[in-house]
Order: sequence, then structure tokens, then C-alpha cells
Amino acid sequence: MLTLADLQKGQRAVIREFSVESVPLKLLEMGCLPGNEVSLVQQAPFRDPLYLNINGSHLAIRKETADKIQIELI
Repeated sequence: MLTLADLQKGQRAVIREFSVESVPLKLLEMGCLPGNEVSLVQQAPFRDPLYLNINGSHLAIRKETADKIQIELI
């Protein structure tokens, strides 16, 4: 299954699942939840961090965290 780290610039996806223990509470509070739509806005050099749009909220997350969030492309 694909993860957020596999998302390419401009692609859209839906968050499917992840382990709550592996994702910081701050991301959950900002909308990084199963069923929400996500798109990759920009990526820093070496793809870390990733700048994402999740349901209208812009977030920057580390690639290490993005590897733990499973997605399904739209």
C-alpha cells in the first residue's frame, strides 16, 4: 500500500489508516485523520519535510512520519 511519502507533487489521495502511536497528536488535531483528502503541495530538498494540504490545512511533516500513514490515490 502507498504511504504519504510516496505521494508526488500535485497528486491527491485519501488517508486510509495509520497507527495512532506513530503519528504525533498535533497532526491528528490538524486534520490528519482517516478519510480526509490530502495533496502534496511542495517538497524540500531530499523530500524531507513534505508540505501537504489536508482538508484545507497546510502542514509540513517529516518523511519518517509520512512513511507511517497509508493512503489511496484519487
